[in-house]
Amino acid sequence: MSWLEKYYETVIESGYYRLLLEGFGNTLLITIGALAIGVVIGTIIAVAKYFSEDVPALKPIYWLCDLYTTVIRGIPVVVLLLITFLIVFASSDNGVLVAVITFGINSGAYMAELIRGGIQSVDVGQMEAGRSLGLSKLQAMTKIVFPQAIRYILPSIGNEMIALLKETSVAGYVAVRDLTKAGDQIRNNTYDAVNPLLTVALTYLVLVVLMTAVLTKVEKRLAKK
Repeated sequence: MSWLEKYYETVIESGYYRLLLEGFGNTLLITIGALAIGVVIGTIIAVAKYFSEDVPALKPIYWLCDLYTTVIRGIPVVVLLLITFLIVFASSDNGVLVAVITFGINSGAYMAELIRGGIQSVDVGQMEAGRSLGLSKLQAMTKIVFPQAIRYILPSIGNEMIALLKETSVAGYVAVRDLTKAGDQIRNNTYDAVNPLLTVALTYLVLVVLMTAVLTKVEKRLAKK
């Protein structure tokens, strides 16, 4: 039996390709959902740390934000996923939702530092110029500083999305049929390890290559501005 015949028997003829399609959909859903949550959390944390860093009365906010990023970045994502699924959301059987929330919280800690770095990359004179025009610190941030920081932040967010896509491969620990879990289930049922796992690996590779190509175009466009 040739390799193509074996692949057809394992994945297509058996109907197991449906598991891969379901896993592919769940992987994209978790990645996009977690990225959106991560961007929101990261923006809030980054802005809060920016405003509270030099204000003694707001230092507790700075410390809380710093504690969040330290704790989340210090816990392996698999452990965080198990804690969320088995303890925090023990009564829920929606593994995909739990995975989205968990990866979103995890991504938020990294996003916070990426966004904060982007904000700090903007010349401090821009904030001072906004303040001299009568804008409040928040108005100067939203109208002057943050729009300029986006050019530094977007490429980093793209890289975080690629990393997040690959991190979701551990979602199977909480009974989520993601792409990796689907390939593993096919392997268990057919005793063919080569074809399903190579299909999963190739799918991840194609997604990363496509994301990288889009990210490169975005970076080139931002560089021209």
